[in-house]
This record gives sequence, structure tokens and C-alpha cells, in this order.
Amino acid sequence: MTETETPPTSSPGVRVVTRVMPVRIMIANAKGGCGKTTMATNLASYFTRHGEVTALIDYDPQGSSMDWLQARDENLPVINGVAAFQRLAPTTSTKTWSMRVPVSTSRVVIDTPAGLSGNELSDLIQSSDVIIIPVIPSAIDIRAATGFIRDVLLSRAYRISPKPIAVVANRVRKNTLIYAKLERFLKSLQIPFVAAFRDTQFYVRASEHGLGLVDFEQTDAKDMKEWNALIGWVNQHIKALKNNVN
Repeated sequence: MTETETPPTSSPGVRVVTRVMPVRIMIANAKGGCGKTTMATNLASYFTRHGEVTALIDYDPQGSSMDWLQARDENLPVINGVAAFQRLAPTTSTKTWSMRVPVSTSRVVIDTPAGLSGNELSDLIQSSDVIIIPVIPSAIDIRAATGFIRDVLLSRAYRISPKPIAVVANRVRKNTLIYAKLERFLKSLQIPFVAAFRDTQFYVRASEHGLGLVDFEQTDAKDMKEWNALIGWVNQHIKALKNNVN
């Protein structure tokens, strides 16, 4: 969010505050182990490295994104974390994170739990502007992704207000039959297949220290090319959202 002050016409001393909602990017897939936290933490790193006031919202009871933040060096660009899975009551709204981040927040990255479905899925879709669905190359994950994408498209929140959706392939080895099957599946969908991330231990090592790809002085050109594809798609839709608001 951002704050602006508007001079009053008749009441000197009255401060008028206008709040602008941040762009909210949700990383989601009902299947566990598909790399949601890797996507979320690297996106948060990218945004804050490029000057955006960024919040990382963790709905996963495992708290992996919050663990990543705790390991992050205090000299790195600040990312504000909210452990949204720690709800005070079962009826707590999914939107309460907005009361727990700085009003200047311009980017919110939402890490979601496995098993996401029903009303909780619909509520998080309603609270998001962009949805990214990571899928890994396995027959089980392809079947699970098919069902989850169907649930997203049929959810009440999405039918009322459709959001940009993209799928990304995660932990891939491109010269394999199962990746070829995954690629054919993703390209057959009616939503964009925007990036494929290779299987590398870099992400494991980076996560142990609260780092993202952009936090390293030197990174592999292949990794940056893969991430630039996703970042380009996200920024395209952020620009479109801003244009719609204006």
C-alpha cells in the first residue's frame, strides 16, 4: 500500500490518507512438494531487490517461508513476513495480513498450503491479483495439477472476478520423457505456460540462508533466463492492473 496526503479545502489540519492496495501474487497448488515456497521466496527477493516494499505471507502450517525469512541476513533488503497460518480463531479472515504489513507495501507474495480447496481456495483467489501454479514432472503431479486448475477455474471467486493465471514447470530435466509429457500437458491448457526451472541444488543451498537468486552477485545465466521469463509475465500483468486502476 502507499499513502498520499491531500490538502483539505475547508478543514485545516485534517490529514486525508488514500491507501492503494499492493499487487498480490499467489503461488498455489493443492499438491505438496511442487516448489511453492521456492517460487514465493524468490519472487519476494526479486521485488524487494528492485525497490518494492514487499511482504511475504505464509499460509502453509509448515511455515517454510517464515523459516526462510528467519535465516535471511539482516543486511539484505528487508522482506516483511506474516505467518498467516497462525490464526487467532477459525473464523479469522484471510485478509487480516493487510493489517500486519507496512502501509507502504507495494508487493505481496502469498505462499499457500498443500490441500488447498473449497472456501479457503476461493477466499485466497479473491484476495489475489495474479496466480502462479508450479508443477513438477511426474504422472501424479500432472494429474493433481489437472484437478487443481479445474478447481481454480470453477471457484466462485474466480468466476466472479477472473485473475491472470500462469503455470510453471519446476525441478525439470528437459531431456527426459516425463518432462516432454509435462510440457505437452501444460501447453494443452487454456492458460499460459510461461517458464520451466531446471533441477539444481542451488535453490536448496539458497533457501538454507534466506537467499533468492537475485541476492547472489554472480548467478548462472541459464537460471536468470528462466526467471526472467516468469518475471516478465508477472510484470506485464502488474502493468495491466495499474492501467486498469488509472
